[in-house]
Amino acid sequence: MAVRPQLCEACSIKDLTFCSSLHGAEHDHLRQILTHVQFDGHNTIFHEAEDADYVFNITSGSVKLYKLLGDGRRQITGFLFAGDFLGLALNTNYLYTAEAVEPVTACRFPRQKLEKLFVNFPQLEKRMLGMAVDELAAAQDQMLLLGRKTAKEKVASFLLMLARRQEHRGEDSDMISVPMSRSDIADYLGLTIETVSRTLTQLRKEATISLKDNRHIEAVGREMLEDLAEGL
Repeated sequence: MAVRPQLCEACSIKDLTFCSSLHGAEHDHLRQILTHVQFDGHNTIFHEAEDADYVFNITSGSVKLYKLLGDGRRQITGFLFAGDFLGLALNTNYLYTAEAVEPVTACRFPRQKLEKLFVNFPQLEKRMLGMAVDELAAAQDQMLLLGRKTAKEKVASFLLMLARRQEHRGEDSDMISVPMSRSDIADYLGLTIETVSRTLTQLRKEATISLKDNRHIEAVGREMLEDLAEGL
């Protein structure tokens, strides 16, 4: 759903966004092609294999990315948050499905018009390439999680990832916001829902975390959590 546009200068996370490489009047060129959009929680932003006509810069909320396997199982490949870029594609089709975990707002850019801006603003293309590298690094981290770590190490690594993303956004990370469901976490980590719940309970009993509610976890033993994530 499109919403009333706001000034880029008024964006609360402008230093994290794709357009942070532009300054002053340069933003006017970008504003001419962008649309501010909103998605309710659990709404699909785009489907895998659809034409990649748009790219998005998330300004609030969180998004899960997933692929459906041949047998119908779902593999969540990542979560994106405010400041992240969404919809990068190597060809003309999206490589995954993107779904809002919670209410999401984003700046939407027509891909072809955005690519034309790169001619006059090469710093935009450089910024996009930087975000693509970050996405590749996240995919490599995911491969390590699935291939080498125990259930406990996976859950600890996941919680630390969320905490560090909060720090990146300038938010306090002692209380970790967990907007995704236990099912989503399980699909991301390659575990069962029961294993995720059992591991969280074990971490609570060991005084590593405190379960405030289904959406908030306090890292009362941050060093212990970091040691677990490193397999120590």
